[in-house]
Amino acid sequence: MDTTEYKTEELLQSRKAKKFNLWLGMIGMFMMFAALSSGFIVYTASGVDKGIKTLLPVAFTYSTIVILVSSLTLHLAFRAAKLEQLSKQRMLLLVTIVLGLVFFAIQLHSWSVLAERGIYFVNNNASQSFIYVFTGLHLAHIIAGLIVLVRCYLGALKPIPFPDNQFRMNLAIIFWHFLDLLWIYIYVFLLLNQ
Repeated sequence: MDTTEYKTEELLQSRKAKKFNLWLGMIGMFMMFAALSSGFIVYTASGVDKGIKTLLPVAFTYSTIVILVSSLTLHLAFRAAKLEQLSKQRMLLLVTIVLGLVFFAIQLHSWSVLAERGIYFVNNNASQSFIYVFTGLHLAHIIAGLIVLVRCYLGALKPIPFPDNQFRMNLAIIFWHFLDLLWIYIYVFLLLNQ
């Protein structure tokens, strides 16, 4: 095996490992939210006074729309990257990043709406605290997703090799779509338990 073949094989193994780690991380995140959901269900089943006892802020609906649109713009950015349309990829990545920041801001606004209703993270009804736990943990993952998107954007600004650009975008789209689906799960779960 010559040096070029060895480097290519090493690069492929590295990429497989990175993708595998991403999937492991996402499975871990899913399990964490499944455990939180179970904890919520067990807590609320322990008494009629244990429910959320409030309607979710309307802003959650807006943030759902924003994150769905951001998944669409990222998908279009990925398609542009596959076609080597770097300027289109950069523009769509920038739009996706802005939408991610808008999602973040709307979520923070939702917390202020809850606080105005007298629903705080620390209170006598842990069901209401779960709203903050679910959305706060999701926001932490959104920050990670935004970092990934910024890295993709910076990679598209400079001339990196086409396969490297494709790989970055592939990881980014998998992770961002996962965050999208995770938010939809959280939103529907909370909606059904309000």
